[in-house]
Amino acid sequence: MAERTMEIFKAGVPIFTMLQDTNRQQILVMLCKTDQMTVNQITAQLSLSRPAISHHLKLMLDAGILAVNQIGTERYYRANMDETLTLLKDLAASLEADIASK
Repeated sequence: MAERTMEIFKAGVPIFTMLQDTNRQQILVMLCKTDQMTVNQITAQLSLSRPAISHHLKLMLDAGILAVNQIGTERYYRANMDETLTLLKDLAASLEADIASK
């Protein structure tokens, strides 16, 4: 059982790494509460520069936490949490199984 738990932890490292940053946490929470937002909309709500927001969004996109739609000249970012939530649920279930097998 512990091997499975470690596999899940390993698969989650990119996500956990992204979510350890407070700014990325704030961005993700904002995007989970809305349909989608542009960089300018996100920048208006946080005390970060537009380049800093863009940097965080790129990292989160690369980790698979966000998705983006291009509409005209605007890029609309949204939370893409299906795989992340599945991973977290699998991790919780695996940890519970490890505890129960003691």
